[in-house]
Amino acid sequence: MTLDDLRVFVAVCEAGSLSAVARNLGCTQSAVSQRIKRLEREAGSRLLERRPRGVAPTQAGRILHRAAADGIGGLDLALHRLADLRAGDGGTVRVTTGATTVRHFMSEAVVAFRAHHPHVNLEFRTESSSRRCFEVVADGSSELAWITIGPPVPGIEQHPVVRLPWVLAVRADDPLAGRERIEPEELAGIRHIRLPENSTSRMRLDDHLSHREAGPVPPPSTTSVADWDTALLLAELGVGHAVVPQLPGLHASVHPALRLVPIAGLPPLATGWAVRRWEALSPAAVAFAETVTAGLGGDTGRVTAGLGGDTETVAACLGGDTETEKGVPVGLGGEVGRGRAATAGPGGGEAGSVRP
Repeated sequence: MTLDDLRVFVAVCEAGSLSAVARNLGCTQSAVSQRIKRLEREAGSRLLERRPRGVAPTQAGRILHRAAADGIGGLDLALHRLADLRAGDGGTVRVTTGATTVRHFMSEAVVAFRAHHPHVNLEFRTESSSRRCFEVVADGSSELAWITIGPPVPGIEQHPVVRLPWVLAVRADDPLAGRERIEPEELAGIRHIRLPENSTSRMRLDDHLSHREAGPVPPPSTTSVADWDTALLLAELGVGHAVVPQLPGLHASVHPALRLVPIAGLPPLATGWAVRRWEALSPAAVAFAETVTAGLGGDTGRVTAGLGGDTETVAACLGGDTETEKGVPVGLGGEVGRGRAATAGPGGGEAGSVRP
């Protein structure tokens, strides 16, 4: 059993296909199969079973997959740190984010961190979904990932940082623009700009709407987008209305003709950090994460508790507190949190967007 055998086995379990892994590695499917057979001989058990489409780990395979993935991820992280030591610099903090996360959540923190840690390298990687963020954290490619907090993921800690209230984005000349708030039930019939089906924020929103007393709210949609920035732009153009979280970091001049109407009664959307183990982070990664958290008005002590710590805090971050007025984190401000419609034009509040 070699480390390469285990790497191939983990890749097959996650891809569900021998041929796909062979293509990625630039080898034959037979070579991949030989590595799996060698592991099965040493384990004394079948590790994979064939399915109509591809393969899946057996019970024994799942046990080995979890252990191998955890060990390989930790080893890769250690190798990254050793490389930093050899380079003689202050280390590298590898962060995975959505396409616009840095602008909306981290811009000021990056400047502050650079001023205090000039010899630490910051390396940002962009992914299109929380699922992909979890994968790069799990395999050790990144220490930190900024995500929408979702259901538990094996081997990953999720640390909520801020709670973001939901708003309806409309053109300034839209009949709804003057409303102080809108009820979730009123969303029925509104021409929505929809987020991707597989996004965590879309899943959270649909779940909240479907569990209300009035029953499911199936808003019609003719337009879908991959990120909140695009949704805001299309709403400003009058293509439709967008249900998005109220986010920091977007200057008022970017969307001068947009209005944000608070949606009453929906639990806020939690966003924050995904890591393998907070205790295993490098000092530089902890410093960067805490700088971002502090800049967003979050409590760095609560962040380190994560989903395995203060259950009351975590429950609130995941929507346990359904009072919209409590949805804006300390330090963000914003008219939406106080129950009034915000504006993205001069003199109004701010809105922002990132990967769903």
